[in-house]
Amino acid sequence: MYDYLIVGSGLYGAVFAREAADRGKKVLVIDRRDHIAGNVYTKNVEGIHVHEYGAHIFHTNLKQVWDYVNRFAQFNRFTNSPVANYRGELYSLPFNMYTFNRMWGVVTPEEASAKIEEQRRAAGITEPKNLEEQAISLVGTDIYEKLIKGYTKKQWGRPCSELPAFIIRRLPVRLTFDNNYFNALYQGIPVGGYTKMVERMLDGIEVRLGVDYLEQKAELDALAHRVVYTGAIDAYFDYALGELEYRSVRFETELLDQPNFQGVAAMNYTDEETPWTRIIEHKWFQFGKDDNGADLSKTVISREFSAPWKKGDEPYYPVNNERNNALYEEYRRMAEQEEKVIFGGRLGEYKYYDMDAVIASALKKCEEEFS
Repeated sequence: MYDYLIVGSGLYGAVFAREAADRGKKVLVIDRRDHIAGNVYTKNVEGIHVHEYGAHIFHTNLKQVWDYVNRFAQFNRFTNSPVANYRGELYSLPFNMYTFNRMWGVVTPEEASAKIEEQRRAAGITEPKNLEEQAISLVGTDIYEKLIKGYTKKQWGRPCSELPAFIIRRLPVRLTFDNNYFNALYQGIPVGGYTKMVERMLDGIEVRLGVDYLEQKAELDALAHRVVYTGAIDAYFDYALGELEYRSVRFETELLDQPNFQGVAAMNYTDEETPWTRIIEHKWFQFGKDDNGADLSKTVISREFSAPWKKGDEPYYPVNNERNNALYEEYRRMAEQEEKVIFGGRLGEYKYYDMDAVIASALKKCEEEFS
């Protein structure tokens, strides 16, 4: 018998497994994929650490979490400064004075603020009721039309007027010349990639890959006193109350025989006509160099296409609207009756988590479990 069966080797599962093992618990980690690390998995291609499931930039203001991950990896000084491409016009992200100057020719923060206020007043928005109104109230009509409207519609598969305002409330808007998207106290990419970091988290812990928990649930449950489940909560209950809604992402990845494709790690394509939402050039997460500091002569790019989720697809982003949140609450109440099972992580809690929040959630659960 194992003390804990951990379903999923992503960040939540790996952190819980590490903490349990360090307390002398016997742990088995399983994953239906053929690799560890979940969606933060990075694959080495020609010396480039390719983010197989989309770009992951670690950022946090939580010192406890930063200290924790630094036990397992050294982080570089990567700063996320994406670029928005609207029909060949390039704009700085996050929205800052470079963006406002490019859009309107304004030079001072006072001029930029006045322009945003002028457009907000012209739109007649007092209390934003949806994402469109929230965006216009934050950055004005021009920036909304060019840099938000098309991109968001592609990402979520519906017009901004049909999306809740809260999705964009955390949008960084700065009246400074600061291109740091996250502006977090701690930020970077693990040297050697995320897979190496998770390998260190799982050091000395038994891991079985290619094991589908839901297909062998009874047999696997019998192996352990407790189960930590990080898969989709509705799938656990065989969609008994209906399917929760997600957005999925499809990637087209290419190895190119050239040293530089776009000159930045992430370029967002904000017009509605371009079918992909962004292109990631993975080598720039490590400043164009391999693990030994040598320049790389080739590059790897990934085009990202947002898509509606269906069974068999990888669920990426929970659609946290009123209908889905109400359905999740029903599943959560069912989960509370599963005394042997802990539900955690992005899919287990039906929540869009940043990486640091996943780790913080896992550490908090461990404190409750082992106190």
